[in-house]
Amino acid sequence: MKKEEKTNVMRVLDGKKIVYESHAYNPDATMSGEEIAEILGEDPDKVFKTLVTQGKSGAYFVFVVPVKEELDLKKAAKAAGEKAVSMIKQKELLPLTGYVHGGCSPIGMKKQFPTFIHETADKYDHIFVSAGKVGFQIELSPADLISVVNCKPADIV
Repeated sequence: MKKEEKTNVMRVLDGKKIVYESHAYNPDATMSGEEIAEILGEDPDKVFKTLVTQGKSGAYFVFVVPVKEELDLKKAAKAAGEKAVSMIKQKELLPLTGYVHGGCSPIGMKKQFPTFIHETADKYDHIFVSAGKVGFQIELSPADLISVVNCKPADIV
């Protein structure tokens, strides 16, 4: 484990007085979300990844799904009210969100985009999402995440 440092995500949560627990790990560039869940000693159903898409209209949308699941682009488009959505290119992620691949969080993006979280999140007291930097995760209640980023639960996998 690395020495604890504050990420932008943690500063946002502190500013909103949201209770969370941070977790640091030594990342490997090829590490999957399921491997991160294993390092954290957590059920992969409770560890969520953040995916950024662009709709046919040109609008951007954020989807938060369990790490072992794949985003269903048709269901995602339906949730977003778009004809279709596609994943953005990796090189577009940093300029658009302020986050790098593997460290993208739904919290604290440069601009808040419409965000959807997989409907299973509310089955848990706490879930994990990226803390905005590779090697850092935060654990918080799904209700707190939903309130901070105003995300909507949806069937998206």
